[in-house]
Amino acid sequence: MTLVLRKLTPSLSVVLYEAVVRAALAEDFGLGGDVTSEATIAMHTPARAALVARRPGVLAGLDAALFAFRLLDPDAAIEVFVRDGAVLEAGTRIATIAGDARALLGAERTALNLLSHLSGIATATARYVAAAGGRCAISETRKTLPGLRALQKYAVRAGGGSNHRLRLDDAILIKDNHVALAGGIAAALEGARTRAGHLVKIEIEVDTPAQLEEVLAHIEGVDAILLDNFSLAETCEAVRRVAGRAVIEASGGIALENVAALAQTGVDVISSGALTHSVTALDIGLDIETAAGL
Repeated sequence: MTLVLRKLTPSLSVVLYEAVVRAALAEDFGLGGDVTSEATIAMHTPARAALVARRPGVLAGLDAALFAFRLLDPDAAIEVFVRDGAVLEAGTRIATIAGDARALLGAERTALNLLSHLSGIATATARYVAAAGGRCAISETRKTLPGLRALQKYAVRAGGGSNHRLRLDDAILIKDNHVALAGGIAAALEGARTRAGHLVKIEIEVDTPAQLEEVLAHIEGVDAILLDNFSLAETCEAVRRVAGRAVIEASGGIALENVAALAQTGVDVISSGALTHSVTALDIGLDIETAAGL
């Protein structure tokens, strides 16, 4: 599938990735440091390396990756050729880092782990967006890795997607377990309307057309309806029945193969947890271009 170049996304704020990068480096270095580099490379050996895409995809997380090199070598000279949101071809040089050789190798794995994972999310999202053909938004869910949610959701935006709620306090999303414990859809919605402020949106999940009908009988104050594992025929009928009174989100069992058909039903949003919890990392490597004698 051809990836279409989109408007580049803003850079990540350092407050979102600094703690993640520091923790990853500390985990990798342990108590003894990089014993291999210390044993084989003389102190203060200069080197230049390039971040290079091995396969086509969409870039995300570059600032976080480069921060790993800057932490180990604050004097490193970094040149950036493409930014997050850019479409990469195999062989694209993303950036070069010139500095202390030990620092380059010490930061390599942390930088590549973040960059490859986040670019994998952006690449997968771009494919979903392309399949949807502009008919609806593509979104992730809260099925993110602990500690990486902000970065993973940023990567979805880099791929042209839009974000679902960020946290539990971001919006009210009534799911099947809430309905069961509240005593039914009507009771759950009444509680939500009582609790929600004027800036808090209310979404409710329905598992069957019968549940949708019950929600429509209590539609006042409902901003969005999540259709969970509805068939294509059920989704089309749901869109007709809702008739624009609420945003319609399709979720459950979403895969690249069924995005195009779902988008044609008229839903407003397609959300998929696979964009963050099951994504394949984009193959990006660090190539030494100039060693001693830089």
